[in-house]
Amino acid sequence: MSELNQPIPMLDLSDQFQTLEAEWLAAIRDTGGRGSFILGPNVSAFEKEIAEYVGVSDAVAVANGTDALLLSLRALDIGPGDEVITTPFTFFATAEVITLAGATPVFVDIDESSFNMDVTQVMDRITSRTRAILPVHIFGYPMPMGELMALARERGLGVVEDCAQAFGASDEGRRVGGIGDTGCFSFYPTKVLGGYGDGGMISTNNSELATSLRQLRNHGASAPFMHDRVGYNSRLDEIQAALLRIKLRGMGDILAGRKRVADGYDRGLAGLDLQTPGRPDNGQHVFNLYTLRSPQRDRIRQGLMDAQIGSAICYPLGLHLQAVYKELNYQPGDLPVCEGLSSQVLSLPIFPEMSDAQVERVCQVIGDSL
Repeated sequence: MSELNQPIPMLDLSDQFQTLEAEWLAAIRDTGGRGSFILGPNVSAFEKEIAEYVGVSDAVAVANGTDALLLSLRALDIGPGDEVITTPFTFFATAEVITLAGATPVFVDIDESSFNMDVTQVMDRITSRTRAILPVHIFGYPMPMGELMALARERGLGVVEDCAQAFGASDEGRRVGGIGDTGCFSFYPTKVLGGYGDGGMISTNNSELATSLRQLRNHGASAPFMHDRVGYNSRLDEIQAALLRIKLRGMGDILAGRKRVADGYDRGLAGLDLQTPGRPDNGQHVFNLYTLRSPQRDRIRQGLMDAQIGSAICYPLGLHLQAVYKELNYQPGDLPVCEGLSSQVLSLPIFPEMSDAQVERVCQVIGDSL
């Protein structure tokens, strides 16, 4: 079967694994030989490397990106009676952690171009109960953090950046995760920097928060068997840290590969009746997902399915309208941009090893579907 007729998955990690296999297996053998599996030397080294990459003083490795968000809220002492402002157009974990912390999520509509939370609407949702803002750098597009941070500092609010989809993205010369009080990263396999299992990291320039986060990730312990608070079992294992250290060294190539694919889509889809992803004026988009918008979304997706090409709808229903949050009393029409996008967005296959021929084929099928 020629490349032009082969299925194209939403994500293919096989080529990447083959490239890293020898080094990855050697790291596993080395880890096993030392007998150090949890919070060992690879985790410590990885934390230092991430802190340097993001541009912060501290990085705290945790079990996954969801825990990174939850522990950040706990470290900021956010709990029952508090409100946290966030976006409805994101993966459920973003709002879920607010609820798990005992607080209430307050949803703000999103920007038509970036799909990020609309900063101009945040002020109107601040109340006497608001304690923090949780922006998401959705799909790898960085939020305009300068305006948001100015507002947060003026009102005394914490800022927890959800960087799960945006490792390596930057806003006005600063990498995401190094701007708010904390930055929260996921190393789920589908992410820009992805492991072969779960993993997460919290970045911060606040040493007191870093100390609190290190306690919270390890059952609230300040020393072995000495517990100052109730915490969590949220520790990154050595094997994942070893792999992620290997991948981090190649981050430049990973980001360049994603940009090449995104640029190819831009060229191949130009002139069609759809909206391709925007680009920040003063930042870097890293394209964890390449998400287009079209009133003919379902027709396009069916055409891709017929051609055995993967795609995904991220996200089909805003969080404000999900059944779990019915008690918050949001109604259809309350956040119209989010609701309109949810019926029209479609994410296309994107991974650094994707060939130009595959990109051209996806574009051709989309063009033929319209």
